[in-house]
Amino acid sequence: MVEIGQIAAKVRSKNAGPFWLTIDIFCRNRVDFERISTGLETDRIAARFRADPALIKRFDIAELNVVKLSLPRPAVQGTRPDRDMHGAAWAVLVEEMEVD
Repeated sequence: MVEIGQIAAKVRSKNAGPFWLTIDIFCRNRVDFERISTGLETDRIAARFRADPALIKRFDIAELNVVKLSLPRPAVQGTRPDRDMHGAAWAVLVEEMEVD
């Protein structure tokens, strides 16, 4: 098992509007992409972010070696419970996840 952050070239998270987050996992090559794409189940992402798996939108883009995930923000951007106004800190939670 290895952390995604050790395989991926970059993991980035950002706002996708005030209600959604987008997380992009950029891979250096097809081998790394396949390893992450097959090893990272959407249900594990949902559990990590305490999100409904049915609401997660996932795009595995082999031509670009990118896995893209969009999910509802846990709190609306800019409201009192929102702890990450720009959505940038969520990437670390994905970087720490392990795949075979």
